[in-house]
Amino acid sequence: MNVFINKHGVGDVLMVQLTTERPEQTEIESKGDITLIKSSQDGNPVAFNVFHATQYVGEHADGSIELTPELVAKIQEALEKNSVSLELNVDFSPKFVVGHVVSKEKHPNADKLNICTVNVGDETLQIVCGAPNVESDQKVVVAKVGAVMPSGLIIRDAELRGVPSSGMICSAKELALPDAPAEKGILVLAADAEVGSAFTN
Repeated sequence: MNVFINKHGVGDVLMVQLTTERPEQTEIESKGDITLIKSSQDGNPVAFNVFHATQYVGEHADGSIELTPELVAKIQEALEKNSVSLELNVDFSPKFVVGHVVSKEKHPNADKLNICTVNVGDETLQIVCGAPNVESDQKVVVAKVGAVMPSGLIIRDAELRGVPSSGMICSAKELALPDAPAEKGILVLAADAEVGSAFTN
């Protein structure tokens, strides 16, 4: 689940994304201050908007809002106050974590891409990476599926030139770190960085 607000562009509306999937067709259902966006295929909600958001969740700066149990409780209460029967199941695990590149092999269909196997602690991910400096046995920053990049990009499961990719190995620039180098390349962490631990800048 990802939560955004953009008062200057949209108004006092909390935008809640429940899944990274993007259905081909959607339908809208409104109840009070809640507008549900559902997949036309199976009727499952994929997102919803909370109007007059400030009265439900208080003031927040524009952009992506950090998920906390307190915020989710307030959003759940907003749904209940507007007679919307939807139980929020939220994963509070960090979306930016330290990963260990276990292996790297050339992409069969793209000269500048590599297929990396990356251990992120609780699972091992296959990530297609185009950075020129990625190598096996590096400690790196991984944006897992569902992560919201500083640019607003949401990381989704993808397929790059025919190869599935789950997550992204990040550069300092993509993480909006101060003094990020101009040249292309992923951020390589110290060798003793703890695999699976949350990365905070």
